[in-house]
Amino acid sequence: MTNMMVSPARKLLAREWWRGATIYQIYPRSFADSNGDGIGDLPGITARLDHVASLGVDAIWLSPFFTSPMKDFGYDVADYRGVDPIFGTLDDFDDLVARGHALGLKIIIDQVYSHTSDVHDWFQQSRADRANPLADWYVWADAKPDGSPPSNWQSVFGGPAWTWDARRGQYYMHNFLSSQPQLNLHLPAVQDALIDTARFWLDRGVDGFRMDAINFSMHNPALTDNPPAPPSNAPRTRPFDFQRHIHNQSHADIPRFIARLRAVLDGYGDRFTVAEVGGEDNDREMKAFTADNRHFDSAYGFDFLYAPKLTPGLVREALERWPDTPGLGWPSWAFSNHDAPRAISRWAAPAHRDAYARLTMLLLLCLRGDVFVYQGEELGLDQVDIGFDDLKDPEAIANWPLTLNRDGARTPIPWCDPAPALGFSTGKPWLPIGPDHAALAVSRQQDDPASMLALTKRLIALRRGRDALLLGDMRFTEASDTVLSFERSVDGDVLLCAFNLGAGDPDWLPGDPENWRIIERVGTGKGWQLGPFGGVVAEQITT
Repeated sequence: MTNMMVSPARKLLAREWWRGATIYQIYPRSFADSNGDGIGDLPGITARLDHVASLGVDAIWLSPFFTSPMKDFGYDVADYRGVDPIFGTLDDFDDLVARGHALGLKIIIDQVYSHTSDVHDWFQQSRADRANPLADWYVWADAKPDGSPPSNWQSVFGGPAWTWDARRGQYYMHNFLSSQPQLNLHLPAVQDALIDTARFWLDRGVDGFRMDAINFSMHNPALTDNPPAPPSNAPRTRPFDFQRHIHNQSHADIPRFIARLRAVLDGYGDRFTVAEVGGEDNDREMKAFTADNRHFDSAYGFDFLYAPKLTPGLVREALERWPDTPGLGWPSWAFSNHDAPRAISRWAAPAHRDAYARLTMLLLLCLRGDVFVYQGEELGLDQVDIGFDDLKDPEAIANWPLTLNRDGARTPIPWCDPAPALGFSTGKPWLPIGPDHAALAVSRQQDDPASMLALTKRLIALRRGRDALLLGDMRFTEASDTVLSFERSVDGDVLLCAFNLGAGDPDWLPGDPENWRIIERVGTGKGWQLGPFGGVVAEQITT
């Protein structure tokens, strides 16, 4: 069904711009290439911002574009205040911000505060000896008497979280690659330097930050060994999976640093911060990092990003952990991003992916909190199977073939069929383009009212036009094997949202169908019939 009758526009309740926002994630390497080198860049993004604005989103989140040796594709920062030449210049960034603002888009950028690149000037000075002014800016420790590392901590990307440095005669810590040494955020001088970095970008007009891996930013200075993880049926493909990560991350002082940073952000007005928080204790940490309007505005975890299956129970469990309670932070949700395989490839068989893309877009945009749409979701892109010879992801290469391949979610956006490289670049793209992505190109969908792209625009408009979806509380009315339903309501605006996450045709009705009017649907169902992979949104009829 391509068109639904939507109720007349109503005056919306006042809110912060980010509360209930729809935020579009751009992975710069793969969005649009302006100079033919096969790698996306800032001018390419700027040239394509009209597409993003046409979706109706509130903001964009840019993954790292900072100066970097690109061993982890920008999350190994060599200069927090520089733009890597492959992406352009600071002037290009300023142009992007100006164009985005002119189109009504807020600009959010990554900040990576747990580690830097090993070629960062700070680390080069720190490693020179034990007496220089930056000697303690990173986490250094002596070897054990037998020469082994100071603790049993393991890195996310495989192997010990310690690397020996002969110049210092000590080990340095790294939670990720050995080329990503851990900053000592316990040190006030390091906090000051990072806060100055935040000011630099705020002064250039950015509207907020996505805080990368913030729960990895402080360790236990006692360097206590991590205990083993309890037995589990979950696959263990890395040494990291065999431990409980109690001491290498998640220190109790992290919220104090966040409060310092928040005080600076408050001086810039309506800025927004969202934290990425993973790990076994992420629910407690997300709430500590967003509590009482003195910390970050929001946080998102990994409830959906690595889930092998989407179930009503999973949605209910994740959302019910974030009730509308004073002092509790505001959640954010994402089904896909640059680190996780695309959701429709995890959750649906190939024959059902188009229907599932539509269903999950409707579900995402009905959730309470902020929602992140990853580039290509609006087109229905699936995960691309990248062969070993084409891999760029260091984690996938190190753990081939057992670790989830992040490259398959990072492939270039198909802009124009039949242009070379589907309009992404005039050169050879840095990753292969999906073999079935030509049919999903923007040029193929933009004038088709029945396309995934058209649906995405319509659903975002629905969200932006309803207080219940932007601000409303959430009450679940069903979460069976395949059927999920909940009500969203605030200040007289009441919506019923129902979804069939399965391929069957369930016999479902709301308790009082005469009190509701359907205003949106996906799938092939008619009336209150959901149909396979179908969903509806209905508004309460008022008299």
